[in-house]
Amino acid sequence: MIKTTVAVAMSGGVDSSVAACLLKRQGHEVFGLTMCFGLSESARRKPACCGMQGIEDARRVCHKLGIRHYALNMHKDLERWVIRDFCQEYLKGRTPNPCIRCNQYLKFDVLLKKALSLGAEYLATGHYARIVKDGWGQETRGEYLLKKAKDKLKDQSYFLYRLNQEQLRHILFPLGNYTKVQVRVLAKRYKLAVADKPASQEICFLPEDNYRIFLQHRFPAKRPAEKPGGIIDKLGNVLGKHKGISFYTVGQREGLGIALGYPAYITKIDPENNRITIGRINDCKTRAFTVTHPHFILSPKKKKIYLKVKIRYNHKEAIGKVLPFGHKIKVCFRNPQFAITPGQSAVFYDRDTVLGGGIIDEVLGGPNTPRRCVGV
Repeated sequence: MIKTTVAVAMSGGVDSSVAACLLKRQGHEVFGLTMCFGLSESARRKPACCGMQGIEDARRVCHKLGIRHYALNMHKDLERWVIRDFCQEYLKGRTPNPCIRCNQYLKFDVLLKKALSLGAEYLATGHYARIVKDGWGQETRGEYLLKKAKDKLKDQSYFLYRLNQEQLRHILFPLGNYTKVQVRVLAKRYKLAVADKPASQEICFLPEDNYRIFLQHRFPAKRPAEKPGGIIDKLGNVLGKHKGISFYTVGQREGLGIALGYPAYITKIDPENNRITIGRINDCKTRAFTVTHPHFILSPKKKKIYLKVKIRYNHKEAIGKVLPFGHKIKVCFRNPQFAITPGQSAVFYDRDTVLGGGIIDEVLGGPNTPRRCVGV
């Protein structure tokens, strides 16, 4: 790669710090950008990625590397693009993924544009994923492909499926060919102060990583989604009461307060009737669902295609039929999958390449939906 100017999105963690270090050692003109959300850390057990401690850690690493560092106030952007959607989805009985929206609207839109305005040609991050420029072929025209990272246990391509060609043209993932262990070793070798800093797995704006506390403080107690309602079984029998649909998610087992003599899981959330359905683990397995707001990194799919589909970050992708219709997509798995959850993202893979994805909207049928729905 020709030496150029690269802005690095630095959270103060080991991954983005090593990314900046690698680029600097490769001879690029590097500077750091840290998103500041003005978040309080008083209620946290440990620092968040975008809190004051993270900003200070990023500043220290930049000083060590001898590069410029900028902290950008993006509190309004976080509120507008991430927090509002996060709250609205939970109030509808859905389970959002704010990290995907943060990547889509903040890191690779607002922050990328800021980096380019400051003279950078690229924005680099510490994501574990790879970008490959595909050659000219039957279906491609020298376009960019998003691929899984070398470290499959750390791979973060799921969170990046909404990237487009123009963004990929200006993005670098320096850690894509490294494992997490190798990154830690490099951080120690280059004497970075954050070498032993624990990885942050929390949603940055949630105190104690508890969305229920966040919703309680943000909304009055009389919101419809916070009103108690019925907990029923699949036959409609009332088994107890819930505290409000916004405090539950499909597949949840803990916190139901009901003893049935067997492990019970939430199988469905019905916001219209303010009810939650529970059942056995097999009742929580389904085959088919619809996807809204579809996005494809290359050309959209117009015909039926079989792909690997991942329905949440820690889900092992499974083969499913992807069938576009109108502005939606229907997905049918060959085998039932546990807890297909509205609000989460379904991401489509062809081997190790991310083709695209969308937001899970409606779950169709139940665990006994016949296999003919997927054409097998």
